[in-house]
Parts: sequence; structure tokens; C-alpha cells
Amino acid sequence: MTHSIIASFQNGCIVSCQALEDEPLYGSDIMAAMAKAAEQGGAVGIRANTPADIRAIKQVTKLPVIGLYKKNYPGSDVYITPTMNEIREVIAAGADIVALDATKQARPGGVTLKQLFQQIREEYPHILILADVSVYEEGVYAMDLGADLVSTTLSGYTPYSPQQKDPDIDLVARLAALNRTPILAEGRIWTVEQCQESLQQGAYAVIIGSAITRPQEITKRFVSCIQELKPLPKG
Repeated sequence: MTHSIIASFQNGCIVSCQALEDEPLYGSDIMAAMAKAAEQGGAVGIRANTPADIRAIKQVTKLPVIGLYKKNYPGSDVYITPTMNEIREVIAAGADIVALDATKQARPGGVTLKQLFQQIREEYPHILILADVSVYEEGVYAMDLGADLVSTTLSGYTPYSPQQKDPDIDLVARLAALNRTPILAEGRIWTVEQCQESLQQGAYAVIIGSAITRPQEITKRFVSCIQELKPLPKG
């Protein structure tokens, strides 16, 4: 039976409310306001980074929260909720779902993805796991390990995945065609047309981040388009 939280996501828009320390909107109070605005706009869920932001968001919205904790470790390129330490903090903060890097890249401490899944299931048997992947094989392996959801979040962010400016809708379609685990389309979705195509190709739901919650990136896109125009003749 489909978990009620997962069922609530179907054909919906999940909004990623994240800001890094060097960004103007950094701060848990601002991210909480952003999440509240997303809820008012009809979002079905929130994706949030850091325990502090998760706690703040849970206080102002009733929407399910996909929690993650970005942290860098020496010798590993895995940074989305990389170890059990971050997983425990995300769950303690109130996340309904834990998102983690499920790529084939080496993990901190030499822990395998299979070992990490096993430990999560032992300590938190009822927590939902969202596997962020970058290529088809990683998605299939995450399903084999028992991920509750799979997201295309990291396509384009590993050296061996397609490097493209548009969302990897092909990956969404291939994974969705397996009819095994709900697939969330995430990554470089900037237009309503891309959102619609993702759903038409089998995405269970879409996760939108920068196109909604990062005004500096939105502004850059408009400025870039303006600069590409040739100067109009005067007179």
C-alpha cells in the first residue's frame, strides 16, 4: 500500500526551499517564509536543507518535509546527507522523508550505500527514504535497496551523468517505465512546459527549486536573455 505522504505527492509540485550561506536569502526564518508561500501557492511538499531550516519550516507549514543536510567530507564527493550523523540530525529535526545521495561515488568512511540503507532501516524502520540519483543504473540500484522514492536530482552533477542545461527528462522516463518506485523529476526545471513534460513522461511529482526560490538565479536568466538581444537601431 502506498504511504499516505507519498500518495499526497502524486501529480504535484514539491518546492525546494534552500539557500546557502553566501546567498541573500540565507536564514531559517526566510526559508520558513518561503515554504509558507509555497504552501499557499499549492505545493504538496517542501524540500529543505539543514536541521535548523527543517525545524523552522515544520513550525509554519503542515506540508510534508523532505529533509537533507549538505556536508562535505574529505575524500568524498558525496555531500547530500552523506552519513548516519546527518541522517539522525535530519530525522530529529522533524523531516518526514530523508533525502540522500544514492550515486555510485565513494562515500565518507568507505561506507557503502547498501550499508547505509541497512542502518537507516534498523534505526528508523518507519522513515521514508528518497534516493537522489544521477543515472539510470543508480536509480535501479536504489530501488533494489528499497528506496521509497527516487529523484533525478543529481543528473548533471556527477562527472559521468549527462551534462546539459535542460532537465534530464529521459532519465525520468526510463526509471518511471519500470513501474517500481515513484520517480520525482528534479534538476534544472525552469518552465511550466518542462514540468508538464516531466509528468507526461511518468514523473510521480516534480521538485522545483531555483526557478521559484532563488531570485538571484531567476534575475540572472532574465538579464542574460536581455544581453543576448542585439541593440535596437536608434531613431
